[in-house]
Formats: sequence, structure tokens, C-alpha cells
Amino acid sequence: MVIVIQRVLQASVTVEGRSVGEIGQGLLLLVGIASGDTIAKAENLANRIRKLRVFEDTEGKMGLDIVDAKGAILAVSQFTLLGDFAKGNRPSFHHAAKPEEALPVFDALVDALRRETGTIVATGEFGADMKVSLLNDGPVTFVLEG
Repeated sequence: MVIVIQRVLQASVTVEGRSVGEIGQGLLLLVGIASGDTIAKAENLANRIRKLRVFEDTEGKMGLDIVDAKGAILAVSQFTLLGDFAKGNRPSFHHAAKPEEALPVFDALVDALRRETGTIVATGEFGADMKVSLLNDGPVTFVLEG
């Protein structure tokens, strides 16, 4: 599993012109699920995300986590994070989980984030052609793999 984590002032996702998820200050998670990823792995990563201190404290340092910062989360599935260019210029997605395998893992991640943080966790629409808009804060971007 690969998760790109972006600290944002706001983020939203639309499908066919309709808003399906939006947040103010918080974290935008772009989530790539690999073949073989498990619900247990998703729950572990949710716990790690909950503990990430990536928001500024009163001293201007990254000392606050998502709960301390009173932020929200927008999680968006993105299988293209598993794209492999090893054999040329066109990506291969053979490492990405098939939708029927990936959806339960993505849902488990979202459920665990809600449990762990007690905050708003919005999502995109799994498998849809989504338009993601964000205002990155910093910019602050991390890649979490597990």
C-alpha cells in the first residue's frame, strides 16, 4: 500500500460535476492498494496516520497530529500510485489490487481512520473518474508505504 499524504487548507473531489467529498484544513490521502494488501495493513497504516505530527504547533514546529489540529481527512483511492514504468513508457498496473480486492481494504482504512481520529473522514468515489482539487499547506507532502 502506498499513501501520499498532503497537508491541506482545503480539498475536494468531484465526480461528473457533483461534489462527493470535501474538507477544510486537514489531510488529503491518495491511496494506492497493491495486490496482497490486507485489512490488517490498512488498520496499521490508519494508526500511523493518526499519530503523524505534521501540523504546526505554537512554536511553529510540526508538533500536532490530526486530532490536536482539529483537522479532517479526505481519502481518495488512486491505483495509479502502483504504476510501474520498468518496461517502457507506458505504465503497467500489475502490482495494483483488482477492484474487488482493493475496495474492502480501502473501506477498512477509512473505517479505521474514523475510529482512530474521531474526526470527519470524507472520501472520493471508489473506481470513478474523479477530479481532485486541493490547496496544499506548506507545501507539505509525505509518502507512507506499508
